[in-house]
Amino acid sequence: MRFFIALISVMALIATYSLILATAGSADDKTQNDYYRDSKRGYWWYEKEPEKPKEERDDKKASADQKKVPSLKDYSKGQLWNMHPDDFKALRDEFLKKAVQVPSEENVREFYIVNDIARRKALAFTNVTGYVMQKYPDLSVNKDYPVAAPGMNALTKQKVEEIEKVIRNSQDDFGLIYFYSPTCQYCIEQDGILYFFLKKYGWDIKRVDINIDSRLASRFGVTTTPYIVLVYRNNPNSIPVSAGVISMSEMEDKLYRGIRLLKGEITPEEYSLYEFQKGGSFDVNAPLKDGIEDIK
Repeated sequence: MRFFIALISVMALIATYSLILATAGSADDKTQNDYYRDSKRGYWWYEKEPEKPKEERDDKKASADQKKVPSLKDYSKGQLWNMHPDDFKALRDEFLKKAVQVPSEENVREFYIVNDIARRKALAFTNVTGYVMQKYPDLSVNKDYPVAAPGMNALTKQKVEEIEKVIRNSQDDFGLIYFYSPTCQYCIEQDGILYFFLKKYGWDIKRVDINIDSRLASRFGVTTTPYIVLVYRNNPNSIPVSAGVISMSEMEDKLYRGIRLLKGEITPEEYSLYEFQKGGSFDVNAPLKDGIEDIK
């Protein structure tokens, strides 16, 4: 009898343990199934984020739309005067927007108070600039580019003399190729200008009718007439002088610069530099002013 009771107890324990194992297995299976089922969810599987309630979206939008309105009561005179220019400009723009949006007397008045500070700061900078230019004249370009009439006359004379000298001295090393067309009305005007140039400087000018010598025109990329090219004798280098009608003074100026470029006397960075201006304010390669470390 006792044997049967003990056997029944053991069988009950085994049944209970099996039930526990089965329950635990089901829970593990469910966890694993949930993991693999949810692993392909989210942004990278093109699942959109659930939309937030409309009330919450409206509240955030309203909060973002509410910009702080500037007021002079929030700033002292010292703060406005010593504010960084970027910050001051942004603040001035906000006062302007405020005055435009609500053009009340107070809003417009505040904007012009801020604007008056900007005007005074600009005036202060201008005044100090005048003082610095007088105290440190080497920083001013007036010595190289005078604004007074006598100085301007002297500067113009120097430029003209240098241009004419360079062109005259280059007669043996340079020449012009003049592309024209008999039916080109602009070429008639250019012919007259070239006549005066030839009479003044005595250069060799090769005239080329593009209808007859189209191959040479193609070589120099001529697509319109009149077209003038500066060529360097015994050297393959050349440079266009004009495409279209060019005046005498402009032709002299471009010839002067073209000659110096082809001879290597100047670089493109020094294109506008005259010889008498070397080392001055208009020379990009001039030594830096005192107070600045040399650029290595």
